[in-house]
Order: sequence, then C-alpha cells, then structure tokens
Amino acid sequence: MADVVVLYKTPKDPAAFDKYYASTHIPLAKKMPGLRKYQVSQGPVGTPAGPSGIHLIATLTFDSVAAVQAAFGSAEGKATAADVPNFASGGADILIFDAKDV
Repeated sequence: MADVVVLYKTPKDPAAFDKYYASTHIPLAKKMPGLRKYQVSQGPVGTPAGPSGIHLIATLTFDSVAAVQAAFGSAEGKATAADVPNFASGGADILIFDAKDV
C-alpha cells in the first residue's frame, strides 16, 4: 500500500476552508482512479508540545506509489491538485510514501 498525506496549514478563514473542502474538494479527490481509502483528521491537530499550526490532515491510500503517480497524472488527479489553491490559503505539504503494517 502507499499513502499520500496532505498537511493543510491553518488557513486565513478556517470556516470557509472547511465548507469548501467538504463540499467541493473531497468529492473531486474521491474521483481519482485507484483511490482505496480517504481519511481526514477530526478536531484540532496538535503535537505533544501543544498546537501544531496544521488545520487538517488528509490521508489517501492507494495500492502502490505507481498507482499514486497514475492517479495524479489522470484528468481527475490534475483537477484535484489544481483545486488546492482555491481553498488552502495557509498552504499545504504533500507527502507520498510506501507503507507497511508492522
């Protein structure tokens, strides 16, 4: 399995971010081919030392890194990536990696 983890930093307007993310971005991202699972954080994202500066974490699971690359290379993946600047005013970090259960 492979995961894509997106760390959305605190936006200028968290309520507008949440509304757009739920109503527009999630449905768009769910159309990406090969997507097996889509999870988002719920509530505040913290660290052991306190606040993190991260508003939301999204984890998308695919069969492999090659499947991730194919998904983001598709029309649906390109549309999803192009949509991020429409709501992520705080910026976002995107991480892609193979994962295994231990």
